[in-house]
Amino acid sequence: MNFFLRLRALILKELQSIFGNPSSRALLIMPVILQTLLFPNAATLEVKNASLAIYNRDTGAASNELVQRFVQSDAFTEILPIHDQKAMEAAIESRSAMLAVSIPEDFSRRLAAGETAPIQVLMDGRRSNGAQIAFGYLQGITEIFLKDRLAAKGRAMPSETVTRYWFNANLDYKNFMLPNLVAVITTIGALILTALSVAREREQGTFDQLLVSPLTPEMIMIGKAVPAMIVAFFQATLILCAAVFIYHVPFQGSLLLLYVGMFFYALSLVGVGLLISSICNTQQQAFLGAFSFMMPAMMLSGFASPVENMPHWLQMATIPNPVRHFVEIVKGVFLKDASPERVFSLILPLVAIGFCTLGAASIMFRRKTS
Repeated sequence: MNFFLRLRALILKELQSIFGNPSSRALLIMPVILQTLLFPNAATLEVKNASLAIYNRDTGAASNELVQRFVQSDAFTEILPIHDQKAMEAAIESRSAMLAVSIPEDFSRRLAAGETAPIQVLMDGRRSNGAQIAFGYLQGITEIFLKDRLAAKGRAMPSETVTRYWFNANLDYKNFMLPNLVAVITTIGALILTALSVAREREQGTFDQLLVSPLTPEMIMIGKAVPAMIVAFFQATLILCAAVFIYHVPFQGSLLLLYVGMFFYALSLVGVGLLISSICNTQQQAFLGAFSFMMPAMMLSGFASPVENMPHWLQMATIPNPVRHFVEIVKGVFLKDASPERVFSLILPLVAIGFCTLGAASIMFRRKTS
């Protein structure tokens, strides 16, 4: 009974130090609001407002119709008419256009004769990802144009690819970004607050008072971990509510499974934070230590680019990264109603990581307090 009373007193003390003044409360809530507003609209791989330069050397009806389809497409909001090859290359070089299309003189004649009529497309390799996506839009417009011409002649396309997207039918990037943001916010809340907690006590000169109190090192660790987990859950819930009720991201899975995964994820991060906090003597050192862990962990999580795209040795290095497993849990529960078996298969690595990080933190904590 005394154990829980002492632990409760320490947890309340930590929560009071976190929420005790308006500036601390603002720092916990405002970044969440800002990231919720900025990330879905700014951190996107969608290509909008693309610019297209067109060099049409053909005066036939087919080339003019194709150009009109490019102009009327929502994918390209800026169309630059070009009148020679050098101007087309200059448009790419000056970044005035992301793509440049060159239609040859015999384009309409070849189509009328049933022959292949190639067109040249120049892409800005400095914006390779956006240029490839914009080129996909261009290909889609061209394929529809050719299909309509064949249909007008009573003929069908010799081969046609029908694409269907599962789990995100409209390829809305918000549906991808906001579930990932739940993982990012949980990481910041659980890791930063835990890493700064013991260092803050050392700077304020109150850490020695904790050591001479009836609290054991394990109780101090738990008392530092629980408030950070509460804050992380609160911040993640804000993002979750914003994603579902403001951005209308479909939530397909089990809320219980998501929070179970979040608990073990926060537990593994708390171990990392306590380990950093037990090594560092100042809050500045603790913050740099947390930042040094967090940036590589985010890069290796599959948040920015798929893990499958990385070299094999780097894919193996992502296995002890807790962020990777939780990102899969969040996206799986959010978008495709992941089964309990799948979620628990991802929770098991988090349990192992939490056991190792908390164990290492406990050993370092005892060495520092002995």
